[in-house]
Amino acid sequence: MSKPDPCILVIFGASGDLTQRKLVPSLYKLQQQKLLPESFAVLGIGRTQLTDESFREKMSETLEGDASSFIAKLHYLKLATSVARDYLNLVHRLRNLDSEYHAKHNIIFYLATPPSLYEIIPKYLALHKLNDESLGWRRLIIEKPFGYDLQSAQKLNESIFKDWHERQLYRIDHYLGKETVQNLLVFRFANQIFEPLWNHNYIDYVEVTSAELIGVEKRGGYYDKSGAMRDMVQNHLLQLLGMVAMEPPARFDAVSVRNETIKVMHSLRPISDFDDSVVMGQYTSSTIKGEVSQSYRTEIGVPEDSRTETFVALKAYVDNSRWHDVPFYIRTGKRLPSRVSEVVLHFKRTPHPLFGTFSSNPVEHNQLIIRIQPDEGILLKFGLKVPGGGFEAKSVKMDFHYSDLTGTKVPDAYERLLLDSMLGDATLYARGDAVEACWDFVDPILKHFAKKDSALHGYPCGTWGPQAADELLAKQNHVWRRPCKNLNTDGDFCEL
Repeated sequence: MSKPDPCILVIFGASGDLTQRKLVPSLYKLQQQKLLPESFAVLGIGRTQLTDESFREKMSETLEGDASSFIAKLHYLKLATSVARDYLNLVHRLRNLDSEYHAKHNIIFYLATPPSLYEIIPKYLALHKLNDESLGWRRLIIEKPFGYDLQSAQKLNESIFKDWHERQLYRIDHYLGKETVQNLLVFRFANQIFEPLWNHNYIDYVEVTSAELIGVEKRGGYYDKSGAMRDMVQNHLLQLLGMVAMEPPARFDAVSVRNETIKVMHSLRPISDFDDSVVMGQYTSSTIKGEVSQSYRTEIGVPEDSRTETFVALKAYVDNSRWHDVPFYIRTGKRLPSRVSEVVLHFKRTPHPLFGTFSSNPVEHNQLIIRIQPDEGILLKFGLKVPGGGFEAKSVKMDFHYSDLTGTKVPDAYERLLLDSMLGDATLYARGDAVEACWDFVDPILKHFAKKDSALHGYPCGTWGPQAADELLAKQNHVWRRPCKNLNTDGDFCEL
């Protein structure tokens, strides 16, 4: 792989948790793999009073081994991001760093800040011509959430587009940076045995699941203003659905791939019967292994009468010729039995079952499971004869695990995405029109469930969500897979 151009990475919000826990460790790993540019520096921006030395000391707390050569590349500048004249200090500091590191005026600005600054920082950077590419390229990375609803997302796009081009924008979604999400594309388009089956003729329904074992922890105040629909469905899971359902791109580059995913977003059938298509839930107290797990409403920062959802199950349709009438079921929630993210393709049953149904499970049929995390890998379920007399069929499993690849390291999502931003590859970043299309699908759902008379189902901690989520699939004789932390294991109960 070719190395990126020399550049400076400017991180706004550098004194925050994301920078210390994810960004700096990912950059350090890239250096260990010799993937960083030869001429490279990081400038952290924050409101906290820190020197270069104290910033380096703080960041080194999360790094292992001899990180001295990497730590020396870290610098810090205290700056009031909401004060326009303070950006003159940034201009001066960048000029000095560019001269010191020979970065050729190439700069990436990373907004690891509260969303309230997403309009302010790009505007003030442009005011001081830090968006100007006459001497070197300039890129802007923006963390989610990109908007709170469709209107705010459109407003944010409109504001940023006054000074920045779409090609300069990198809306980061760490889910798309996961190795196993990227492998979806390779698995589909590099294997002729699967792609011909990837349509309504052979697939009965598709599941996209992202389950979390933990609750909201100490983020109750933030989470209560967001909820599972905004936090997970609108961005991560709809983008994942787009990669599962997309048509083959003309070539593998950012424009072609993202052109195909936006077609999927535009093909999503608007939900009209919300009660028939969407289930919202909120976790309640239960006892697990002798310990009491508290309800969402008793979490710190959560109002005692909160109606914010911690669980969402919904049925979506992609209205095009490939996916005609194939339901895509999306499920996400907190305090579920297992931490797991995966895509499951359920193939149609054999038209003429010569050997009956698989004896182990009367509703089971061929399944292809693509595990995103943990125990990353791929599992295929199919029927074989039970040894002995007769022709009784039984479901068996054929699996691949990334951990089986000796000497292969599965990179962290931020490693991949940070490197891509330096290389100018936006393939795994969300485009502005796709963000708006996702909000366009989600907005009516949020507005419906904001009504006081809308249904919010309780579910005990440690269960797979409300019973209504099972009933959502049962209407079409479908069932959820109950995944465990091990790819090969599923069922109603997992080790907690």
